[in-house]
Amino acid sequence: MPLTIKVPANELYDPVQKRFISTPAKSLSFEHSLLSIAKWEAKWHKPYMSKAPKTEEEMRDYIRCMCLSNDVDPMVFYALDQNTVKALADYIQDPMTGTTFKKKNEKPSKEIVTNELVYYWMTELNIPFEPCQKWHFNHLMTLIQVASVKKQPAKKLNKKEQRDAINRMAAENERRRAMFHTKG
Repeated sequence: MPLTIKVPANELYDPVQKRFISTPAKSLSFEHSLLSIAKWEAKWHKPYMSKAPKTEEEMRDYIRCMCLSNDVDPMVFYALDQNTVKALADYIQDPMTGTTFKKKNEKPSKEIVTNELVYYWMTELNIPFEPCQKWHFNHLMTLIQVASVKKQPAKKLNKKEQRDAINRMAAENERRRAMFHTKG
């Protein structure tokens, strides 16, 4: 789901050209998606998802890559105020789903995640590129995680676990027979 922000008219000073530049008021739509990440990585030649901090220019350019609106003067991205930048940062962090996962006592992966790796995961899990590459990125990553979990074979139980499971099922069956006054 895209985020729409109204950017007010603004006047900026360009120190290189030594002149003032006016930007008109405009309503812009943004989408934090795999497609946006792919555009950014193609320009900057490094993984967007890395923990390495990004420069202000790199973040401003990612905002530009997220922009779905047409015919936007590039100077508009320099006119974004702190509230707008915070709203965009909050949007990027929004999980966009109610799905949660149990935290495992695993060390985080040291694998470098790039857009090509995410596209590979999508291919392996039979997730279609269209429309999924345009979804909010966190929503797409949740789908990938769910599909990965569901694709894994069921864990084989050892003899004790099997016996415990059978005993739990028998106790539940007995409870239901008593509750409904039935024999089977």
